Amino acid sequence: MKIVVGLGNPGKQYEHTRHNVGWMVLDRLAERAGSTGRARARDAAASVHGRYRGLDLMLVKPTTYMNMSGIAVRKVLARQRAPLADLLVVVDDFDLPLGRIRLRAEGSAGTHNGLRSIVGELSTQKFARLRVGIGEPSRAAIDHVLSGFTAAEQKVLDQVLEAAADAVEEWAREGPARAANRWNAWSADQAPEQVPPAPPDDLRSAGRPVGRQPADRQPAEPQIVRHATGWRRLLRRG
Repeated sequence: MKIVVGLGNPGKQYEHTRHNVGWMVLDRLAERAGSTGRARARDAAASVHGRYRGLDLMLVKPTTYMNMSGIAVRKVLARQRAPLADLLVVVDDFDLPLGRIRLRAEGSAGTHNGLRSIVGELSTQKFARLRVGIGEPSRAAIDHVLSGFTAAEQKVLDQVLEAAADAVEEWAREGPARAANRWNAWSADQAPEQVPPAPPDDLRSAGRPVGRQPADRQPAEPQIVRHATGWRRLLRRG
């Protein structure tokens, strides 16, 4: 099972802030999969798991505040007995412009308190992370990350969330190297045909294309995503 952890802060006041982009990416993945799953609150996190487009996925939102995210990550990995190779952390990054994403197989926590907490709890930096750009601050960093997106930025943000969700899927199928090769060069101002192509089907572990399925094609397998009344609401209750 692949475990995808999105970082954010619990509470309605933080729901649409830049610091919660990790949660937004998980919400986008959940929306893609349908509405038959239900998140479960346990061990300082809310999570949902199941089969999705041939993948065994667990989506996890730590319900601690950002600087204690590592507690939930450590507990989830221990409970699932999952190796670090099966973990991807999705996180905001103000060193990247809005409209860019960057996936790495490992690396330092930098100045991000959520990543610092995870590194501290796991005693290692060797886990994959997908950084989602939120733009350089023009004021104090804490004010910037806890601010919302402007109306103009919201249009870009929707493209970013789609691309980030695609990158997560490709990481789960192909690993961090191939996902990084495809998506680290992406930017929101590219036309769709400029996005680097996915590897040929005969090189793919599941033989399925990455990205959203056409609307008239429904996945044949049980799905994981958001419960009609619960995925986001349960996560806010934490």
